Amino acid sequence: MKKALYASPQDAESAFYEALTKADLEAMMSVWADDDDIYCVHPNGARITGVEEVRESWRKIFAGGQTLRFQLRDQQYVQGMMLSVHSVYEHITVSGEPRPRGPMVATNIYLRTERGWRMVAHHASPAPATAMAADPEPRRATPPKTLH
Repeated sequence: MKKALYASPQDAESAFYEALTKADLEAMMSVWADDDDIYCVHPNGARITGVEEVRESWRKIFAGGQTLRFQLRDQQYVQGMMLSVHSVYEHITVSGEPRPRGPMVATNIYLRTERGWRMVAHHASPAPATAMAADPEPRRATPPKTLH
């Protein structure tokens, strides 16, 4: 399968959440870099490292058959020439459940490669109940001149 070319980290992030919503494993892995240094931490889970382990973790999640919808809030970005770090609150609705689940706070890291922007890390965990004020507007952090 030929991987899509993501011109910006925001394009890669949109594709990530679309693949997650559609439970599409091939589309999900199209977003990830082909590097064994990639890692993923699912909510309340251990760190999973490498392409095969990350793929298998998403396969298991998608095999659960849940239909998920995501609304991202309070997005903050720190972007440089080669690396982009995104912090978002994921508000997740599961089909068949009467109300949304508590929000997750996620950090998504994208690397510019010769084939466009690719995800190299995703870490999601439950957000503290007090973390989400009534500020639904996305915010963009001013990018620093240098990433350390």
